[in-house]
Amino acid sequence: MTEDELTLEPSEPKLSMVLIHLFKGVLYKETDVKLWSYLLQLPTRVREYVQIIGLELVLDEAEGYAFLRSQDDATAIEKEDQPLPRLIARRPLSFPVSLLLTLLRKRMAEEDSSGGNTRLILKRDEIISLIRVFLAESSNEARIIDQVDAYIRKVVELGFLRKLKSSNSKDETVYEVMRILKAFIDAQWLSEFDTRLAEYAEHAAVKEDSKDD
Repeated sequence: MTEDELTLEPSEPKLSMVLIHLFKGVLYKETDVKLWSYLLQLPTRVREYVQIIGLELVLDEAEGYAFLRSQDDATAIEKEDQPLPRLIARRPLSFPVSLLLTLLRKRMAEEDSSGGNTRLILKRDEIISLIRVFLAESSNEARIIDQVDAYIRKVVELGFLRKLKSSNSKDETVYEVMRILKAFIDAQWLSEFDTRLAEYAEHAAVKEDSKDD
């Protein structure tokens, strides 16, 4: 790849638009059909541009999303002595947030296997019910619900949940589970779900015992 090949020509506004959007965040087919079509015309060019700064394009045409992530060190280093600085920081997740993401991914897999709607829409109370059974019992139920709401807000911040406007007259909060979650929790990881749930339960029990002490 030569320096000339890496130069954005004025005649390539489509490529510029796609790159700018991807540097800002996830590109979804359903939210920007035109930009999505540009990406499908230029996937090789996008990959060439982002790889020189240690990123790779993740493109799932079937699910309708694309995003950039850091390359593995082995890929990014190539023949250099030091790895490239990470443009996209790794963010450690708390146990409850990790658990909630896993439960949402499992619910998505169940919905997919049933042949239902490809969009998974859940009410706030449904999400709370998913995770509540795995949390320690407490006499202060309101505090527990507040904590779960905080976990939900974190998942929204991470981009795996999207808050929707509810048509319900009671203004019930509704969320869509974003399909991009499949890229972070794959089928193999999900197949070990029962084992991981046992680990989660043990973690919760240890945490509760430490409070008693």
